[in-house]
Amino acid sequence: MSNTFVVCMGIGTVFVGLILIIIMCKIVGLFCKIFVKENKPVPTPVAADNGKAIENRQEIIAAVTAACAEDMGTDVSALRVVSFKKI
Repeated sequence: MSNTFVVCMGIGTVFVGLILIIIMCKIVGLFCKIFVKENKPVPTPVAADNGKAIENRQEIIAAVTAACAEDMGTDVSALRVVSFKKI
């Protein structure tokens, strides 16, 4: 067998495999849309417009501070929140 034939068979096998994976994902997605009942959650107001206060402000600040501390690799107690406003 020539080298060109082996390369073409390898590339062809990879692309056929990828196409089959895409087709299988689409089929599974269709089954999920048909058989899984979609529950749409009722949105809870995180921040109100027109200058009203944020309902669960302390929880949001705690979550943001914990995420920042995790990203920076420090302890949460090492961070101090000076201001927090909606952008």
